[in-house]
Amino acid sequence: VAYLVVFHILFVLFVWTYWKSVFTLPIPPGKKFHMSYADQERYENEDRPEVQRQILAEIARKLPVYTRTGSGETSKNQSFALDLELVMKYQLKIFHFSFLSFCRCVLKMDHHCPWVNNCIGFSNYKFFLLFLAYSLLYCLYIAATVFKYFIKYWTVTRHSPEPWRSPEPACLTNGRSKFHILFLLFVAIMFFVSLMFLFGYHCWLVSRNRSTL
Repeated sequence: VAYLVVFHILFVLFVWTYWKSVFTLPIPPGKKFHMSYADQERYENEDRPEVQRQILAEIARKLPVYTRTGSGETSKNQSFALDLELVMKYQLKIFHFSFLSFCRCVLKMDHHCPWVNNCIGFSNYKFFLLFLAYSLLYCLYIAATVFKYFIKYWTVTRHSPEPWRSPEPACLTNGRSKFHILFLLFVAIMFFVSLMFLFGYHCWLVSRNRSTL
């Protein structure tokens, strides 16, 4: 009973976070952060890289984005201006790709995930991270509960009806159940290893305040 309770709790959390990751719509940034059509034309009509950089820096300085210092004061430092320039360059780059039309303007976009068929960004990144965490626990729990039966199939011995014979290795009377256990254990371990690296990578990105893009 305890196994079933834990299993269904993890299953419900897994399905809920997957649902939220799929159906939480990405939030676009405010229009005051969009590049104007005039600025875009001015940038694209310029061929010299140094002038293009100056145009991006000029646009970035106009944005209402500030950094807060340790004393509580707000300012625009040089490194943050460079980050804004990179954002502007990326905005210009994806403008020409039609296959990203549904992910064109997403606030703090991380990536487009084919598994949830949605753009992962500011609005649903928390649900995506929880989805990875619960998927990891779900696979680990399945592998742990199945593993003891996998071991039992190869270690339990059965006694022969003839007393003079030594015990023989136990074998399953139904070969299909053995195949099911092996398949379930293999799939759970395979997904657990894959999700472990993916979840660890996204935890590292969160700790660095970075995104995949």
